[in-house]
Amino acid sequence: MPAHRSPSVRAALAATLLLLAGCASPGAERATAPTATAALHGDAARPAQASGWVRSELYFGVGRDGEAADPGRIDEARWRDFLDREVTARFPDGLTVFDAYGQWLFRGNAEPERLDSKVLVILHEDTPQRRADIETIRLAWKQATGHQSVLWSRQAVEVSF
Repeated sequence: MPAHRSPSVRAALAATLLLLAGCASPGAERATAPTATAALHGDAARPAQASGWVRSELYFGVGRDGEAADPGRIDEARWRDFLDREVTARFPDGLTVFDAYGQWLFRGNAEPERLDSKVLVILHEDTPQRRADIETIRLAWKQATGHQSVLWSRQAVEVSF
């Protein structure tokens, strides 16, 4: 670089050379355009990819919000017993449970019913047997607790393990 150029011109030229060098480097190309994706392998129960599956969410009320002395409250030990006996026995391959808060307004009530809840998420094949298993779980909860309902939400999903 000739000595007669100002420091700002030299800095601009150096920055330009660095930018051009970065564009030509193989590392920069790999970072923006991956050439391969991971290959997943599964077994019959947990395929790499599957269609015909659904995500079922079940909402279980476990007690009135803010009322630790609620006589109808389901404690953690009772919940785990139900989960092991009724749910895991039918869906041993896996499930997820979230602690939640829920509310809804029953017809004729002035105030919403507020409950601490458990949300159970199960990804499963959409078959008559799996739907019957979900319905059996809902019925078992209502019989065990005296609750009137267990909300069931389901939607089609694509899964990959």
